[in-house]
Amino acid sequence: MLLESIFVAIVPALFYIAIIYIVDRYEKEPLWLLGAAFLWGAVPSIIFALIVNTVFSIPIYLVFGEYGLGDALSASLIAPLVEESVKGFLLLGLLFFWRHEIDSLLDGIIYGAMVGLGFAMVENVFYFMSAFAEGGTESWFSVVILRNLFGLNHSLFTAATGLGIAIARLTKRSWVRFTAPVVGWMGAMFLHFVHNASASLGSIAGPLVCFPLFANAWGGVLIMLVIIVYALVQEKRWIKQYLADEIEQGTLTEPQYQTANSGTRRFFHRYSLLLSHGPMGYWNALQFYHKCSELAYKKHHYELHQDNKSQQLAHKLRQEIAILSQRIQ
Repeated sequence: MLLESIFVAIVPALFYIAIIYIVDRYEKEPLWLLGAAFLWGAVPSIIFALIVNTVFSIPIYLVFGEYGLGDALSASLIAPLVEESVKGFLLLGLLFFWRHEIDSLLDGIIYGAMVGLGFAMVENVFYFMSAFAEGGTESWFSVVILRNLFGLNHSLFTAATGLGIAIARLTKRSWVRFTAPVVGWMGAMFLHFVHNASASLGSIAGPLVCFPLFANAWGGVLIMLVIIVYALVQEKRWIKQYLADEIEQGTLTEPQYQTANSGTRRFFHRYSLLLSHGPMGYWNALQFYHKCSELAYKKHHYELHQDNKSQQLAHKLRQEIAILSQRIQ
């Protein structure tokens, strides 16, 4: 049943990854960095969390036993702290070493969600195999359905940390810069705690206790969707605002500026070039509009922080846009 468990863990993860990638409408994050975030959740985070969870849970098991209340307390009190801390290390590394890749609130959410998806995928395999060993095929099916029903849980939890990281990156206020990651991390732990506590108590006290499980999971996803929509509107506003003067500077033409402001116009332009110029035309248009978005974000960062890095990147982007502009004529 190992291969089957791996398959039913991977397929939903790929589905959610595709959704997350599509949502990033104006400027796709680097694939290598998204992959690194996913792998961090799938391998090191799982290993560290397993070891630390086990060690920290020993006192609880000694007092309350390994099953029932002992399991519930360990899952509710230890797992959220350990797992969200371990998963959050990658996001903290982004803030310190790759902060120029965090351009908006959406970017923080995306990186957090990718870490969570990697963690959930591998964790699900362990849960599926354990269910089969304990209850056979019927138990395996039940756990597969339940775990995939809440397939975005770890993404939701760690996205809260990622949101805090993005806020720290984009703020002018020093106190927000230091507190936002902590608040995001605490939010991730709280969401994780409510989920695990509801699941654990539900197995002890009955199905009525599981209502917070659904409210926390899908209510949290709904709130995060609202934040994502807000972030997309914010990104579009930045593109319109910061690319306007690029027409006078000769970086963009008026039609290019108007197309860059609209995700729909970008889409149709890319596919018209696909039909007229083939895959290379499509790729050049994709890169062109990606660079336009990135230029707007770097100008926004420079306005916030007056940093040389953003100014240098903006200058480089103008040169790259000029080259790509000739290729999509």
